[in-house]
Amino acid sequence: MTTELRTLDAGQWDDWYGKLERAFGGPPESREERALWRELTDCERSLAAWDGDEIAGTAGAFSFRLSVPGGALVPAAGVTMVSVQPTHRRRGVLTSMMRRQLDDVRAAGEPLAVLTASEPAIYGRFGYGLATEQMRLEIDTTRVRLALPAGTDGVRLRIVAPAEAREACEAVYAHRVAARPGMLARQPGWDRLPLLDPKGMRDGAGELLCVLAEVDGEVRGYARYGVKPVWSTASGPDGTVLLRDVEALDPVAYAALWNFLFGLDLTSAVRIRSRPADDPVLHLVSDIRRCGVGVRDGLFVRPVDVGAALEARTYATPVDVVLDVEDAFCPWNAGRWRLAGDAKGATCARTGDAADLALSVRELGAAYLGGFSLGALAAAGRVTELRPGALAEASAAFGSDARPWLPHGF
Repeated sequence: MTTELRTLDAGQWDDWYGKLERAFGGPPESREERALWRELTDCERSLAAWDGDEIAGTAGAFSFRLSVPGGALVPAAGVTMVSVQPTHRRRGVLTSMMRRQLDDVRAAGEPLAVLTASEPAIYGRFGYGLATEQMRLEIDTTRVRLALPAGTDGVRLRIVAPAEAREACEAVYAHRVAARPGMLARQPGWDRLPLLDPKGMRDGAGELLCVLAEVDGEVRGYARYGVKPVWSTASGPDGTVLLRDVEALDPVAYAALWNFLFGLDLTSAVRIRSRPADDPVLHLVSDIRRCGVGVRDGLFVRPVDVGAALEARTYATPVDVVLDVEDAFCPWNAGRWRLAGDAKGATCARTGDAADLALSVRELGAAYLGGFSLGALAAAGRVTELRPGALAEASAAFGSDARPWLPHGF
């Protein structure tokens, strides 16, 4: 059986997306969700694998700008909507789409490709390394208290319709992007994604609400949430605040928002699915054991142009190291690269000098945003030190003060 890869025709989007939904199973998405994804889909960057007149596989890419250490926003292909029909598994469909896609990303001049994985084991063989984590919390607000910084009581809190506050919230979000690697600068249309609120996404909660934190009339932060009411015959109200997202420009506004969420009537818990692994709320709470902390994989990163990717970020400490990179899937990256850089910038070019470290492009992607150290990867046998001292030098340089984090899926 053979398949043919074609760029998606806009008129075939419904069939293409329907095959994607079928591959993932479950009920179809709401009309609201489907309409937004249709609007955001770049058909010129989307592929369909055809077996005769049937779509056997799907893959797409968004044109993103990704925050990296140093604050630069680097062009990155956001790989998305990847599926293979169950009738066509283990027949090379996925590999052919990944091959074509990375060739296209390289031709477009994007140094990076990034994705979130439904099954993390799949994408390592194509050079994607896990680069960020997302922390989930379920805080028992009846037993956990907050240590609030001075000035919190001076923050005005105001509940507004999420759509009404969209512009103000996006301004706060945009200000936060460069400060944390892994965040995405919102492209046109993406400001609608956090406002999606079909009943199927609510997990039993009421409608999405937005609270603004204001100081002297200026919006300094926001939280979007819903309340899931629960009534116990034994103890009465036992609802949960389902926190969708929360951002603020300063510690006082951030603490004020959490204090508001802790104090909502008829609730006994706050739950959120994704926050940075170093979120400041961990240092506000009185009892971390009652916060239900869990961590899972977030963004996977793949350098498509090793030299351009390593030059696009800065380095926490001075570094001058030769990397011997293995990359069987994108052989143009394979070989030795000299990386020299510091907090002001970097250069990375081909070299014939002896290598100091040996690693695959997957490990390079995992360390790229500073969330996982080269030292930890070496301890797992995935990075080899060839010059004594080179590992410690490079590991420190690749680090990031803020843990990288992807704020939303795609």
